[in-house]
Amino acid sequence: MIYSSLDDFLTRGKALLAKGPVALIFVEDDVEVATTLRHHLQSGFETVVALMPDAFDLPAGLEKRAVRVSFECAPGNAVTDAVNAVIRAAEPGCWLYYCFNTEYLFFPFCETRTIAEMLSFHTEERRDAMLTYVIDLYAGDLQDHPGAVSLDEAFLDRSGYYAQSRKDPENGHPRERQLDFFGGVRWRYEEHIPNASRKIDRIALFRAKPGLALQADHTFNDQEYNTYSCPWHNNLTAAICSFRTAKALRRNSGSRFDIKTYKWHNSVPFEWHSRQLLDLGLMEPGQWF
Repeated sequence: MIYSSLDDFLTRGKALLAKGPVALIFVEDDVEVATTLRHHLQSGFETVVALMPDAFDLPAGLEKRAVRVSFECAPGNAVTDAVNAVIRAAEPGCWLYYCFNTEYLFFPFCETRTIAEMLSFHTEERRDAMLTYVIDLYAGDLQDHPGAVSLDEAFLDRSGYYAQSRKDPENGHPRERQLDFFGGVRWRYEEHIPNASRKIDRIALFRAKPGLALQADHTFNDQEYNTYSCPWHNNLTAAICSFRTAKALRRNSGSRFDIKTYKWHNSVPFEWHSRQLLDLGLMEPGQWF
């Protein structure tokens, strides 16, 4: 199905936003668009929506399986505004997810369980949102892969991640069950990263409800949505393995020539398996076994 604009999708395709889970994939360039869409289709999303410029092509097989919406990500707060428009159009309780091309969602045991199964369990635990960590991926050899993207030779940092308490701007007190997380390429090359873009936490999975709004820092106006767990025990978290930062630093003239390689002594090959992420502590199974 093809829609001429986001408004067209929210009008004619509103029935797709009844229950979910629905994946919103924002396509910023033409790098690994097909693999991003296939990955999320294979994860078990009921609907995968590709919001992408008309100039980009999709393989015929994906045009039949994914929903295509004509969209430009570049202008200002276009992505945030689009997510909020989808929230307003969706049925309350519909599970939504958003990411960008060259980003791949992993959750505990995703090789044998679907996203719908995980969210069903998460819902039973009375959770309406899930914290995801955006884990930077990068090509091991920038001579062979100058754009920093290689699915066959992808690396990630095995350590160097940390968290800081998140302060309430009104009173300066730490917010309950909320932390700001840092690490990866954004931490190692923070001199090239705007302060507002250094965090690696994103509330990427959430249920729509009236009045809910995504904010520019990937948090929501409902503070409970921004928590990493409920008050009584640890909950599931997930990881979005992303080439996006490494790709952007290679395109930026101010950083491109300062970075000869992203590899360092804590780089390890990415195995494209949830077990590695669990072993590294980059996501949490909670009470789901």
